[in-house]
Amino acid sequence: MYLGRILAVGSTESGKFVAYRVSSRSFPNRIAKSFEDRVSIVPTEGNEKDVFKNPYIAYNSIKIVDDIAVVSNGSHTDVIADKIASGMNIRDSIALSLLSMDYEKDDFKTPRIAGATTLQGDSYIGIVTHEDLIVQKVETGKCVYISTYEQTKPQIVDFNANNAQEAAKFIMDQGKFREFTNPVTSAAAFGKDQWEISSI
Repeated sequence: MYLGRILAVGSTESGKFVAYRVSSRSFPNRIAKSFEDRVSIVPTEGNEKDVFKNPYIAYNSIKIVDDIAVVSNGSHTDVIADKIASGMNIRDSIALSLLSMDYEKDDFKTPRIAGATTLQGDSYIGIVTHEDLIVQKVETGKCVYISTYEQTKPQIVDFNANNAQEAAKFIMDQGKFREFTNPVTSAAAFGKDQWEISSI
């Protein structure tokens, strides 16, 4: 099954996490690049001109703001992070950013998806489509995922990871996520007392 972009948030027995996967049929030539406080999705070397064909394919997918990790499938990662940094709560930061930026104006009316998790274990997940807006608190101790196609409602999932590298690997091709086609690249932030970032 093809889900497009996928993200997951929540808590495992080992820590808290956000994870993101690019699945793509149209623009597979992309990688996730990790930095100290963020992960960027960018075209691979030689494919930089793809951003002129589709402006939605390059963006920060994960961003750390103090004790909060934000994850999304587009430029709204930065918008949500900025609102959180200015003092707005997580739920409102996600809701307002999704509402104001709306779904992507491409041929598929691609939804914008987003999530955030604190080091204390509070998680939220959200989506805006051409006909709906959902922002939902994740039950404590649970893991939830959502995608741009097919699974457009938050869904509880078993997620097994003990660090950021394992979380990025898990959403890429393990557990439930093994069922979903066209994986390209993935990334995750994982933390107990502080966040660590990894990408594949």
